[in-house]
Amino acid sequence: MSNLSFDFKNQTVIVTGAARGIGLEISRFFAAANADVFMVDLDGPEVISAAETMGAVGLQADVSNTADVTGVVAKVLAKTGRVDVLVNNAGVLRDGVVWKLTDEDWDTVLGVHLGGTFRFTRACTPIFREQNFGRIVNVTSYTGLHGNIGQSNYGAAKAGIIGFTKTTAKELAGFGVTVNAISPNAATRMIESIPDDKRDQLAAAIPVGRWGEAYEMCPAVGFLASHEASYVTGVVLPVDGGLSI
Repeated sequence: MSNLSFDFKNQTVIVTGAARGIGLEISRFFAAANADVFMVDLDGPEVISAAETMGAVGLQADVSNTADVTGVVAKVLAKTGRVDVLVNNAGVLRDGVVWKLTDEDWDTVLGVHLGGTFRFTRACTPIFREQNFGRIVNVTSYTGLHGNIGQSNYGAAKAGIIGFTKTTAKELAGFGVTVNAISPNAATRMIESIPDDKRDQLAAAIPVGRWGEAYEMCPAVGFLASHEASYVTGVVLPVDGGLSI
């Protein structure tokens, strides 16, 4: 991060799932690049506290709730009058093999990952169209492409995000809006539940030989969010140390 060269001065960035992990690091990245950053998370106290440390604004919201999402976008517009970059990162896990998943397990995971991505994209699109500019970066997963035992809900949500990314990229291309996704592989709280021996086995399968750090996901997001990436849309960019090769 010390060699940061991106500059998002006078640009407004919304990051969901921003209280910790990849979302927190992405928020720090944009704040360091001079953007006006709005960090959104279900955990209000934690995201507000995190935002204060970097001069950002923390907002509590449930991304699966339309009223919460439209409320966030209204607050952002009231403060800066624009939205330039939307990073849909919010996620949750409710793991279990398919015959043990409850309706709530399914609905919660789909509602946060896929529903949140949809709701924030829908809420920001009129702004992007009026500006004739916008950058949307969605966060998908290796599991969305390849599956993982015990995560049919998560895999379905992340696969859905890929389809949503490609479709909205086509729909919004004529309005100066690009829509892309990253497929990250980072040692965040979401993998802490994996037993140590299994986690070591998984790391050994990564060509670079280790899990990524959350901050290593940021430059890819920064590029996709930049003006320089104006001719890149509908892409799913793996940031995974070669795992997807």
